[in-house]
Amino acid sequence: MSEQGNFLHELVGSMSQGAAGNPTVAMIEAAFAHHGLHWRYINMEVTPEDLGAAVRGARAMGFRGFNCSLPHKVTVIQHLDGLGESAAVMGAVNCVVRRGDQLIGENTDGKGFLKSLASVTDPKGKSVVLFGAGGAARAIAVELGLAGAKRISVVNRSEPRGSELVGLLRGKLRIESELTVWRGDYAVQMGTDIIINATSIGLYDADARLGLDVRSLLPGMVVADVIGNPPRTRLIRDAKERGCLAIDGLGMLVNQGVVGIHYWANIEPDTAVMRKALEDSLGL
Repeated sequence: MSEQGNFLHELVGSMSQGAAGNPTVAMIEAAFAHHGLHWRYINMEVTPEDLGAAVRGARAMGFRGFNCSLPHKVTVIQHLDGLGESAAVMGAVNCVVRRGDQLIGENTDGKGFLKSLASVTDPKGKSVVLFGAGGAARAIAVELGLAGAKRISVVNRSEPRGSELVGLLRGKLRIESELTVWRGDYAVQMGTDIIINATSIGLYDADARLGLDVRSLLPGMVVADVIGNPPRTRLIRDAKERGCLAIDGLGMLVNQGVVGIHYWANIEPDTAVMRKALEDSLGL
């Protein structure tokens, strides 16, 4: 194979609409370099109208895979050959992997969170409070359900969207779940093991306050935030002050990359290298 052919065969991409300024590029390319992989991870701005052509191009050029973000996470499915378990349950794809001559859709959002969570606790048999019912919350809830969480209480301002997520958890995963429509400050119930902010509250604002009664946070509870910038959100600071085990959102971002690289290259990349590159890229 020619040098150009080898280069093309070792491309991984990110398809998004408005692709500029993606810190994931620095993180993933740092892992490639650290592990001696002569690979490139490239950002490509793809409009909804061109998505099918872009996927066919990636297939023809031998891409090992690619990430895709909104608005492509659902519409990309029609252009793929199959779905992984969690992607099929949640009906959304953010990571595509070449397996033989097929392109298979996976979802690393929830898997990245789960790997981050595993650093402090196993969700099996645990009771979870989940703030939010959007894409991130849906991915996290599905992975928690597949990992054996006992109960997931969804707290969301929109009743229809929250009810949809609760219905998915009950119907497809047979997991105990209920919705609390979010009004005012939510008080965490006794017996809760894990609290997760899967909303955008705190993004780019270290002082933004989640509607949570912090007095209901007890020592030993695990409190996780999906917000990666800034990593020390008000929720994380409050949780630490209350004696909780706090997990910032950078861990989820790093581990999403870890899962993706494992899918594409079948290696376990160095998380410390990836986290440093991500922090440098974000100016943290």
